[in-house]
Parts: sequence; structure tokens; C-alpha cells
Amino acid sequence: MNINPRQLQKAMRSMGVQQEELAATEVIIRLADKELVIPEPTVAIVKMMGQETFQISGAVEERPLSAVPEISQDDVDSVVAQTGATPERARDALKLNNGDLAKTILDLNG
Repeated sequence: MNINPRQLQKAMRSMGVQQEELAATEVIIRLADKELVIPEPTVAIVKMMGQETFQISGAVEERPLSAVPEISQDDVDSVVAQTGATPERARDALKLNNGDLAKTILDLNG
């Protein structure tokens, strides 16, 4: 059965279904133990009856979760202010303490 794409779009609109393509460059799905990464995906958002559904297609790559938390500049600045350490030393200490601000300050002051 061959369906004309324009007729399909018209039928979907008449049923209250809206579909829009998104210009996504990458999709990341974070699971408890890994990430599913889809580079250069085709992504469409479908809106129907007040709900939004995403349709994603592309080649899936798996990668492990980073064990080291992301260290924010605010955390580095707080450690520097509390301890007098250099920003580099503060960032390294935060990484060693898995981002634990209080433990890092105590370690650098001790």
C-alpha cells in the first residue's frame, strides 16, 4: 500500500496530530550504568491529545558513565575562597573527593 506523504500529513492534522522535525545534533539517554548516544539522529516530536512523543532514529553507541562528577566553576571558586588554594589545586582536590565540597575544604585546610 502506497500512501502519499502529503495525504498522510493532512490525515494526521485532521486527527489533531502534529509532527515536527527537530534539528538535533546528538541524543544522549543516560541509564543507571551507561549512556546511549545517538550522533546525528533524526528526531521528530509528535504532539497528540496534549502529549508529546519523541521519535528518534540513528546509530546507537554505548559509553560508560563517567565516574568523576562534573566540577562547576562555582565549587572551585568556593574552595579557593575558603582555603586559599589555587584554582587548579582546588579543582584537582574536588575531583579526588568526587565533588564533595565540604570534604575538599576540610582536606585542604587540614
